[in-house]
Amino acid sequence: MRKYIGEIGLIITAIIWGSGFVASAVALEYYTPYQILAGRFLIGVLILGIVFHKRLKAIKKSTLIKGSILGVFLYIAFALQTVGLQYTTPSKNAFLTAVNVVIVPFIGFMLYKKKIDIFELGGAFMAMIGVAVLSLKFSSEINIGDLLTLCCAVGFAFHIFYTSKFVKDEDPVQLTIIQMTAAAVIGFVVVGFKGETTFSTEAEGLLPLLYLAVFSTTIAFLLQTVAQKFITETKAAIILSTESFWGMAFSVAILSEAMTDRMAIGAILILGAIVLSETKLSFLKKKPITSR
Repeated sequence: MRKYIGEIGLIITAIIWGSGFVASAVALEYYTPYQILAGRFLIGVLILGIVFHKRLKAIKKSTLIKGSILGVFLYIAFALQTVGLQYTTPSKNAFLTAVNVVIVPFIGFMLYKKKIDIFELGGAFMAMIGVAVLSLKFSSEINIGDLLTLCCAVGFAFHIFYTSKFVKDEDPVQLTIIQMTAAAVIGFVVVGFKGETTFSTEAEGLLPLLYLAVFSTTIAFLLQTVAQKFITETKAAIILSTESFWGMAFSVAILSEAMTDRMAIGAILILGAIVLSETKLSFLKKKPITSR
């Protein structure tokens, strides 16, 4: 069980993020996208600060720097995804965001000359195709929303890659708190700059915002950071790409969306991607016959 702690943590993260699609849809009826980002990161910092206040005393300068870098990547990626969604379809937004899964291994190769694992790369492409089948309503037009979302995928890819790199030498809890603090500060600067300083206090809006803050932000990002200590960045990206599958599953279960053949094929491809990257098809290799 301990051997798969990274995989289990990231699967739970993807499930939580998948459930967040429903909460986001409701929250957007009461808040602007930038208010939601600022609110969820601020609440996340407060929760983690209260629960892990003893860890705050021993934060190193290197943790502050690395956590801040992660926070900048995180906010930029979310902001680009949010703005992109205003100009493109949700299905294209979900697919193009998932392109980060194939960007991650190339970041390591180009910046650090890290060897690309052929099975993990194959799994990354399979996962991306699975997300495409699952979510994409095929159309050839490319607009500014698509380009912004593609930039968001690059942001998430850098966030996943550097989380794996930084967490090897830093405390994952401290790293999570610092990155959330950085994202929250940027979030409130943006909200102030845009003049969106009036927040709704209606319970119908606060409840989904709290869900996003507690589960999709605090718990999910803490799990992601801790889990990435035990797994490669490419495997992490592949497992996190199952977010789109879980989003579909919750839509079917909660919003009574009809299950289609395309959804099933997409889900099978994503599952196949995880199997390929995890096993490297070792179960197909012939085991040597030993004499008794």
